[in-house]
Parts: sequence; C-alpha cells; structure tokens
Amino acid sequence: MPIVSIRPATPNDVPLILTFIRELAAYEKLAHEVVAREADFHAALFGERPVIEALIASVDDEAVGYALFFPNFSTFLGKPGLYLEDLYVRPEARGLGAGRALLKHLARVAVERGWGRFEWAVLDWNEPSIAFYKKMGAIPMDEWTIFRLTGESLKKLAL
Repeated sequence: MPIVSIRPATPNDVPLILTFIRELAAYEKLAHEVVAREADFHAALFGERPVIEALIASVDDEAVGYALFFPNFSTFLGKPGLYLEDLYVRPEARGLGAGRALLKHLARVAVERGWGRFEWAVLDWNEPSIAFYKKMGAIPMDEWTIFRLTGESLKKLAL
C-alpha cells in the first residue's frame, strides 16, 4: 500500500509548484494562459505579506501533486472560508489517495482555523473531478455564475 503524505510547501518547492501548475494548465487546455514566474510565487507564498498557502502531496516520498489555497470571507456566516484555487495530482498517481489526502488536510485546516466553509470551482467538462468531489461530499453550486475581470477589461474598469 502506498504511503501518502501532505506537507506545507517551502521556498525550495516553488519550481515544483510552477511545474505542477503548468501540468494542470495543460490538462485544462489552458497552458497558453500561464505567465506566472517563480518570483511571483516566492512573493505570494513567502514574501512580506503572503497571500496564498500551498501543500505538497507525496506518495512514497515522491511529490505527485499540490493544493494552493487562500482565505475568502462569507458575509452570511460572518467567518472566513478556505478557497481552493488549485488541486492537482499527476495522472500516474491518481487513485492512490493523494487527492483525497489533500482535501482531508484542507478540510482540517478550515475546521482548525474556525472557518465556515471550503469551496472551489471546477471546469464543467471535468467529469472525473466532479465525480470525485461529489464522492467526498461536496455539492455543486449550479445556481452561481463566476465572473472575472482580467487584462484590459480590468484596467479599463479601474480608470
């Protein structure tokens, strides 16, 4: 039986995290959108004011995936929540328990910190992930639509 372990990312993990991000983007058919650099993640994870946290999943001491998360806030609950930006496990390691271990670890983080919810988004075509999340007890929020401003649209609104 493989041994799955989860640990917080360290500054030495930044190149690995960026590799995982590129692999995830390729899987999601969004590789062309990845412009992040190692310096961006050093600052975001370990800079003067960190804005994200990351976990590394290993199977038998080999890094196979990661989770990247940050707090959000629920005005209805009056409490912070945990927002999972990325969850990725390499294809050859899927089914070994790393994804489940990452989700369990993140749920523990939310509970231990007294946060009121744990949420994320998934592409609607990603049926394997949707089935996996439902199996973990997550419910889809189908009545919500995510909106996003980036690039020129963001700059134009900021004027």
